[in-house]
Amino acid sequence: MGYPYKLPKLKYEFSALEPHIDTRTMSIHYEKHHGGYVAKLNAALENYPELHEKSLTELLMNLDSLPADIRTAVRNNGGGHANHTMYWAIMSPKGSLQPTGALAEALDATFGDFETFKAEFKKAALGRFGSGWAWLVVDAEGELSITSTPNQDNPISQGLIPIMGLDVWEHAYYLNYQNRRGDYIDAWWNVVDWDAIGANYTALHIADTLAKAAEAVRQTWQNFRKNLGL
Repeated sequence: MGYPYKLPKLKYEFSALEPHIDTRTMSIHYEKHHGGYVAKLNAALENYPELHEKSLTELLMNLDSLPADIRTAVRNNGGGHANHTMYWAIMSPKGSLQPTGALAEALDATFGDFETFKAEFKKAALGRFGSGWAWLVVDAEGELSITSTPNQDNPISQGLIPIMGLDVWEHAYYLNYQNRRGDYIDAWWNVVDWDAIGANYTALHIADTLAKAAEAVRQTWQNFRKNLGL
């Protein structure tokens, strides 16, 4: 959806992720921080009606094409909106112990096993100096990798598609964990919704398969026409 952007509707109450993420942190994080990004993104785009129909993904993938006077605001606040929208969507009060299906197979193929993946992801989250995010992403070849970004940068601006993101800004955990980012990360695994993340991965896999099939049909048709001299 395009302008004006709105906060996403949460699928759980602010208190639902207790004790891993406390109610007050959820309330402030969602209403004040995420709400602030949405308001500032809309303000930046207000006087540019030609950008109102573009999706947030389009804006973040093409930051260099945006007017210079709003480029930083869209990068920061558009990234903040996209990042937090994913963050809320991949958490659940029920959580799930580990992924299944195609995502589980891909994680094992890439990292060796699930526990190794978790250790590498935590390393990336702890290693992000200052404010930022840790991500599980899919590259242009369909391969999984772990990365981190500063501030509110979204991997899509680098040509990577995120399927899981962890907020490691202090506002995400400081009320409950103070400076113990590692404890926050360990607790966060208890509310990760692997079904949602698996659905993100499957959707990309299906889209990639369809795109490759369409390209194969196009190539076959071109060869057919060439052979017939058309």
